[in-house]
Amino acid sequence: MKVPLRWLGEWADLPSLETLARRLSLGGLLVDEIERRGPDLSAARVGRVVERSAHPNADRLSLCRVDLGDGEPVAIVCGAPNVEAGQTVAVVSPGSSLPDGTEVKRAKIRGVTSHGMICSERELGLGAEDEGILVLDSDAPPGSPLSDVIEAGETVLDIEITPNRGDCVSMLGIAREVRAHFGGALRLPPCAPREGARPAAADVRIEIEDGERCHRYAGRVVRGARDGPSPDWLRRKLEAADVRSISTVVDVTNLVMLEFGQPLHAFDLAKLAGGEIRVRRAASGERLCTLDGQLRELSTDDLVIADADEPIALAGVMGGAATEVTAETRDVLIEAAQFLPSSVRRTARRHGLPSESSYRFERGVDPEGVERAAARAALLIAELAGGEVSAGAVVALGDPPPGTSEILLDPARVNRLLGTEIPADEVRELLARVEIDAIPERQGLRCQVPTYRTDLHRYQDLIEEVARIWGYDRIPTTTPAAPLQPILPRPLQRLIERVQDCLCAAGLIETMTFPVLAAGDLDGLRLPPDDPRRATVGIQNPLVEGANRLSSTPIPALLHLLRQNRSRQVDRVRVFQVGHVFAPRAPNELPDEPCLVAALVTRGQDAHLWEPRDPVPLFFEIKGIAERMMEAAGADATFRGGGEPYLHPGACNEIAVAGRRVGVVGELHPEVARHFEIDCPAGLFEVDLGALSACPPGAAGFREVSRHPSTRRDIAVLLDERLPAGEVLEAIRKTAGPHLMGVELFDRYEGEGIPEGQVSLAFRMVFQRPDRTLKDQEVNKLVDRVVQMLASRFGGEQR
Repeated sequence: MKVPLRWLGEWADLPSLETLARRLSLGGLLVDEIERRGPDLSAARVGRVVERSAHPNADRLSLCRVDLGDGEPVAIVCGAPNVEAGQTVAVVSPGSSLPDGTEVKRAKIRGVTSHGMICSERELGLGAEDEGILVLDSDAPPGSPLSDVIEAGETVLDIEITPNRGDCVSMLGIAREVRAHFGGALRLPPCAPREGARPAAADVRIEIEDGERCHRYAGRVVRGARDGPSPDWLRRKLEAADVRSISTVVDVTNLVMLEFGQPLHAFDLAKLAGGEIRVRRAASGERLCTLDGQLRELSTDDLVIADADEPIALAGVMGGAATEVTAETRDVLIEAAQFLPSSVRRTARRHGLPSESSYRFERGVDPEGVERAAARAALLIAELAGGEVSAGAVVALGDPPPGTSEILLDPARVNRLLGTEIPADEVRELLARVEIDAIPERQGLRCQVPTYRTDLHRYQDLIEEVARIWGYDRIPTTTPAAPLQPILPRPLQRLIERVQDCLCAAGLIETMTFPVLAAGDLDGLRLPPDDPRRATVGIQNPLVEGANRLSSTPIPALLHLLRQNRSRQVDRVRVFQVGHVFAPRAPNELPDEPCLVAALVTRGQDAHLWEPRDPVPLFFEIKGIAERMMEAAGADATFRGGGEPYLHPGACNEIAVAGRRVGVVGELHPEVARHFEIDCPAGLFEVDLGALSACPPGAAGFREVSRHPSTRRDIAVLLDERLPAGEVLEAIRKTAGPHLMGVELFDRYEGEGIPEGQVSLAFRMVFQRPDRTLKDQEVNKLVDRVVQMLASRFGGEQR
């Protein structure tokens, strides 16, 4: 929030700027920046013209002797016609610079040395006047900094307001904080207008139909007003707070909003059908043209302000164009209300209409300030735009707003929680400084919470108030007395960390995306109608337009990410994501949230210098990364036939541990690639980390590296083409005995010379003993055993 310092000084007594900024920041209202919007007058000083005489060599120049408070008066040549002895003036000495950067030097002018410059408004950057020097109406002693005598421009505090402090998005709220920290008086502007005889109730009727979302609605009427440009003082105040001036009536509503934190809206009373205001939900099919000129389709969840015929404003967000105040307006209805914050927040996000009003309503407004703000606006409109304020306010009440009126606080708890020794009487005094009346009782202090403090609900909140005003910086640093037990990470968390480390080491980048599904994502994955992932959890208030379902699979998010990167000329994408997906449970139960890891890899169109010209197929690259990850997870994984509809049927595998499927790996299906507008091959894998952590871990161990040579044997076997190669490899490992160091499938052939329905698989086996060299006869026996097993178990025939 932008807080002009001069304006704030009208409400409260201010300390020095540095002290104010520091104390507000320590009290929870962080001063992000101090903006000084005027010219830099640090080089200028106050001078007094002791003597003025004509220049000996020029008719239009004067020779002045000027006292700068540091010794003998100095001689300065001045060309201004209005310079006179006895004047208090602004002087810039040699070696210093004017606000525009011009350096002032000692110079000879028509034979007389001038030791500085007596400045005009234009030279100081204070205005356009340059016909004469700036004459100060001040008793400041010579030599004083000029910035101490005149205000060169507005000083503005840019304060960060946390979402729970809706009471501080106003001059009144900041002034209350200043008074709480520094004491002094709180000065409110006049709010009681002079009223005419005609009652406001004769001109307008107000009815609240949705009392849950509108707690209070007040209207004030000003008759005979004439809208036009605002006076200078009003425009300057708004501009200092970064609010654009529009017209008198609109500017008054904005001014009062900045003063009290209560948003207002002005209607042209003559344009209200039936002279009625009805606060209700929008009906199906209703539309509203808002002040920004956009015609908006309304939802039945939108709260609207309507007249007898149709909606005329989105409650708490923006008014409608049909009832806008114009130069032809004569009778004005001023609206002030208290709406349910969540209702305003949903409407503003649904329509993409964040506004100064919604910003304040979303944080909560003071119900006791509604009528005060309306009265203040009526007073100003009558003064600045003319007209007469109708007698009284028309007020309608809905349901009482939720809130806390009383909190019981034990003063001893304050010191136990803060580690301080603040007496109970001082606790009461500190609470009184934030307008919390603490009444002593046997159980402690019964604290009356002001209606504008919607953030105070429990005794811990009151202790925070005590700490803020007493000073966080005064709380002593103490060592905890109790021993602290380390928190051991859960098995799933340890597994996640191992997976993250492994994939990062493999050259992948971890990403984080919103866990939402866009329309058509599940159809794009080619999931069948009965796939359980089609049962998704809906989002009532989606943050992303068109994405109103929580993700049941992380694959669409990675595919959208790939498309986005490809559209920005990113040639190679290697990413992974660890996160939860959501599956619905029974009604009124929270969804199930399994934790999955998914990875995506593509290749660049052009190989790097160090890369092979004929790289391995993409399937084997992504499968290798998945194998490496499963090893890092401590899982004895098997890759077997199977996959997912979004994977290429000829390049995919299931990943199983202890016979239980935990994931899939493969290349992206071409149809899925077309749906997601992806123009390059991509490899994917997806693993359920929750299921993986529930599987028995593989046996961890090591063996000494043998000093003796190994022996390699290759065999080619005819097998059924439907038989998974992984199953054959696993059988070979179990049959060949402990001296088998490794086995791999290095060739697959089908075609000429191979019977139909069969395939030739070639396996390479490596044998080695740790204590001696294996003999050929021993290796041959082991190979024969493998061949016999393949024949008996799989019907294999050695080629």
